[in-house]
Amino acid sequence: MPISVDGAREAWAARGLALAARIQHDLGASAVRVEHIGSTSIPGMPAKPIIDLQVSVTDLDAPLDGPLQALGLAPLPYRYDHVPAGLTDDPDRWTKRAWSGPGVNLHVRLDGSPNERLALLFRDWFRAHPAAVPAYGAFKSALAEVLDDVGVYSDVKDPVVDLVVVVAEEWAAATGWRVG
Repeated sequence: MPISVDGAREAWAARGLALAARIQHDLGASAVRVEHIGSTSIPGMPAKPIIDLQVSVTDLDAPLDGPLQALGLAPLPYRYDHVPAGLTDDPDRWTKRAWSGPGVNLHVRLDGSPNERLALLFRDWFRAHPAAVPAYGAFKSALAEVLDDVGVYSDVKDPVVDLVVVVAEEWAAATGWRVG
């Protein structure tokens, strides 16, 4: 199946914020916070036309199925996020739950976990460095033109994300950036 990476759309930000607010409301105290993440959350970034949201929770086993299924989201199996190159971290710290629906991917991660932090750091670094957006966007678009498997697409992107995170970590340390 071909991978579609579309030019940036201003509507993505509004849709992401609206979905995050609705999910935060519907999950109530089960969600520490709900944030729009991924490429559609970064102004000017080409992206697959799918809104990625992150729900931060204190318990990965919290009963979220009812409210999320009511929103049209289907649960997916537990899985591990990619652990950036060079980290010798326990893979269990990178566990997440996920739900998916039309045009939406929902990632549920533990509040304070490294994968929760990475998603927010990646987003915020690009938001603070808009001059870097076109190069990463061009990379993603070129990759989508030659691949037709979204799993392979993600695997090939991971080392590039790792490089961005190295620079983003330096920025976070220099600016005092924190989650939340």
